Amino acid sequence: MSAVLKQAIIVFRPMSEMDLEHVMEIEKGVYDFPWSIGIFQDCLSVGYCCWILEQNDKVSGYGIMSVLAGEAHILNLCIKPDLQNNGMGQEMLGYLIDLAKVHNADVMFLEVRPSNRQALKIYERSGFDEVGCRKDYYPAKFGREDAVILAKQLTDKM
Repeated sequence: MSAVLKQAIIVFRPMSEMDLEHVMEIEKGVYDFPWSIGIFQDCLSVGYCCWILEQNDKVSGYGIMSVLAGEAHILNLCIKPDLQNNGMGQEMLGYLIDLAKVHNADVMFLEVRPSNRQALKIYERSGFDEVGCRKDYYPAKFGREDAVILAKQLTDKM
């Protein structure tokens, strides 16, 4: 008897209003202080780069990024809890980096909680460097938590 392992098929596609039920389910499953559906609707309506990561035709994650004046800013990147730690976050990040380059961004920024060690490792592996801190940026169970500001140069500056 031989076992055949199916390779998971990952597809990226633009997010739509119809995805928001699945997006909210993931958002609430990952974050103690999730975005509201209204924030996602606003991101879609203003034309931010809102992308869905599907695995085997199921919404498995998403990424939201703004691009303006040569700068890309990752606003939210999230993978379904039971699918984390298998490279999907790295895949979503890589897709957003490539998309930022297509939009002629020179640099990419993001904020991350210092307590989110898993995300920090992914960003470090992708070439992000710490460039600052935003004090009391995130709500936390007891008060507020700072944000580490990370940046990645996307183009060669002369």
